[in-house]
Amino acid sequence: MVVLVGLNTDRTAGQRSDLSRIKAWWRTLGGDGFVALPPPTRSRYTQSDGHEDAAELFATRGIPDTASFAYWHWQSHDAFARSGDLRGVLYLHWGGDHATVATGLGEGPPGYRIVNGGPQGAFRLDRVTAADADGLPGPEDTVGVRQFLARIDEPRSRSTRSAEYDPLTAAEERWLHDRLSGPVDLDAAVRFTAPLEHRQALTPDEAARLLSAWRETYAGRLTAWPGWRSVLPALLRQEHPEAWEVAAELGADAAYALAAHPSPRSLELLRAWALTGDDGAVRGWFRAHHALREPDPVRAAHALSEELTEHTAPETAQTSLLQALREAVTDEPGTRPLTPDAFFPLLLATVRFATDERLPRPLRVAAAKTATDTPARVREAAGRLTDAAETAEALAAVDRYETVRDDLLAGTGPDLTGYEGGLGDIYHRYRTLSPADVRWLRDRLADPATGVQGIAFCLELLYAHGKATEADLVALLPRWKKELTKQYRTTYTEWRHPLVTLTCLAQDLGHPAADAMLAWWSKPKPLWKEPVRLLTHLGAPDEAKAAELWEFIVSGGHDTGHLMTWVLLRARLDGTHPLHVAERLIDEPGIRPYVLHRVLIGVADPAQPLWHYAIDPRSHSWWHRAQEVADDPRLSDAARAIGMKAAREHYVTRHPDQVRPPLTEGEVNAARAWLEARADRTAAD
Repeated sequence: MVVLVGLNTDRTAGQRSDLSRIKAWWRTLGGDGFVALPPPTRSRYTQSDGHEDAAELFATRGIPDTASFAYWHWQSHDAFARSGDLRGVLYLHWGGDHATVATGLGEGPPGYRIVNGGPQGAFRLDRVTAADADGLPGPEDTVGVRQFLARIDEPRSRSTRSAEYDPLTAAEERWLHDRLSGPVDLDAAVRFTAPLEHRQALTPDEAARLLSAWRETYAGRLTAWPGWRSVLPALLRQEHPEAWEVAAELGADAAYALAAHPSPRSLELLRAWALTGDDGAVRGWFRAHHALREPDPVRAAHALSEELTEHTAPETAQTSLLQALREAVTDEPGTRPLTPDAFFPLLLATVRFATDERLPRPLRVAAAKTATDTPARVREAAGRLTDAAETAEALAAVDRYETVRDDLLAGTGPDLTGYEGGLGDIYHRYRTLSPADVRWLRDRLADPATGVQGIAFCLELLYAHGKATEADLVALLPRWKKELTKQYRTTYTEWRHPLVTLTCLAQDLGHPAADAMLAWWSKPKPLWKEPVRLLTHLGAPDEAKAAELWEFIVSGGHDTGHLMTWVLLRARLDGTHPLHVAERLIDEPGIRPYVLHRVLIGVADPAQPLWHYAIDPRSHSWWHRAQEVADDPRLSDAARAIGMKAAREHYVTRHPDQVRPPLTEGEVNAARAWLEARADRTAAD
């Protein structure tokens, strides 16, 4: 039995919580090739964790790895309140055959229903509720109210700038206004303001009363009340005299609302925020400037780009401006050729802007970076156009782009401050490093403005490729004690904690700083470092380090890169390819197969090992490594079968729309052909 810490699953005798009922039903599931994993603990935090738990459970119980399974993870578990009541939809994730899972789950426990999210989505479990003749829940039915609000607040359609909602019935609108009558309850009002203002239906009286309570309750921290995102647009729309004072206090978070209500005052505020590099403010500034001062979107972007450069705004501001320009151009009539690729207008616009001499160079550089993975997609989509002239022009635009691309991209790199998954998506671009790449990576390490995530990304690439130098180490030494000793989770990345990598580099170089770093690692605190401390053994490896690592690995401790480190360490000591080191561990007692499989593929290229803790089925890097392992004639049949299994399970053919960066149809067809050509090996596996 799995104990869920902190949850009261049975409130009183004879009254069972939603969690208790669902768990009781869950325990009845299983059979016919379907397995319901035990309810989660905090260690199962993501879908990858769920698949890892399934692999471990199958191995422990001797269940065939072809079995299908369902589970929910700890993030899904937030659907339950501490009392065990269901306060939101419970998402049930799955693996294997979708039809088998759907049959295994059935309709759900009595009093609940399961909605099938389709082969590419999750199953959704929620309570069955009642409604009156108008489809409205009772105000005291918290679950029914939640479901009703979710239904009416689902957009009918979305564009890059806005969302469109179905109109409310008279009964629905009256029901919502009734909830906002009487004394103001800000916590409760949040749920009812959004669906009304999405239809511009908040009344002046409602907005004014909410504003008064909001400013009084949240004085000095106006953004802490989430309802402001509905109230501010209503105030601007109604020209309330306090709207501008409130907008100024909210700061750049209010950019989207000001852009939707352009005026000289909104333009002034948006410009000030945009010059700091705020993404939303830059896009809002463009929209307001385009609406008020310059109807031609290219000339509008030119003016703003030069102003951003003049005021030395962050480089990312040019990318934000490009996004706004693309949206403006592709939203105009006549810019949407008929093609199966819905993103074709945006892609083509980006390619064109990279060579548009009407734009300043910083904006063309931003376009060239954004278009890096798009030429093949543009060519493929252009080939489906029915107008021969449009096809020829699109192909010519790609040719022009590829002629200038290298010049524009020289000395540039990705945004190191954004979502780290975006860096993982482009990791395959750095499998080899050009001299310009090396210079850019080194410059970033030497730049005091580069944050921990950027240091981790750049240092890992330089170190793995053997390009990290003493100068890189020296550049980071002033920062290691104050900044690099902070916790930075790298479980879901292809790079390690930067202090792990820096410690390895210092040891390899025999630098005196290595002793100070190792002394810090040996201290008991902070606690976050203990799970990754042994990863520093990859630096200046020796047999004692190898033995300590091995002892941990066979102890069954949680692997956060330990087996990967041991394989790379052993390969350095033995002067052999790490693939052969990993291969020898197949069927080795004490080695968990699902960890070894990930390591075997992750070390296929020792110049750029993949440190993600699981095989990422959405990654270009993992797909290519799986192929290489499957086709490597130097490896045993068992090792190649591991690569083949990972390739079969990759999303490149199963869910190609989820692979990032997106694939062309040609790439998907090539992947299918590759798998079909090896169907005999698949059957043998």
